Amino acid sequence: MKQTVCMSKVKRGFLSVLVGCFVGFINGFFGGGGGMIAVPTLAKFYHLEEKKAHATSIAVILPLSIASSIIYLFKEEINWTNLAFVAGGVTVGGIIGALLLKKASNRFIEYLFEGVMLVAGVKMLFF
Repeated sequence: MKQTVCMSKVKRGFLSVLVGCFVGFINGFFGGGGGMIAVPTLAKFYHLEEKKAHATSIAVILPLSIASSIIYLFKEEINWTNLAFVAGGVTVGGIIGALLLKKASNRFIEYLFEGVMLVAGVKMLFF
């Protein structure tokens, strides 16, 4: 029994590393979007409630984004003008979003996230 539990943890750990690599690849390749994979994975596979899945996803994406940014910086792929304008808005929006996340129900967050993903998917298909 103990060996089965241990093997299960090894398989789960290996799968976690694979999912992490995929999330990192998506985030690095597209410059973002890893959270769209991380959130459902954390919620369904790890059985985290929606708030914790979103918060954990943000914590996971931060180091990925920093690493990707460093690579893009050295490749001179950053548009500094756009960065200057967008960075402030992203910071303010992130703070507001994090504060509102604390007040929203898990069910509302789940439906909102699914709706955003659906709209994004349809937009990508047709526009």
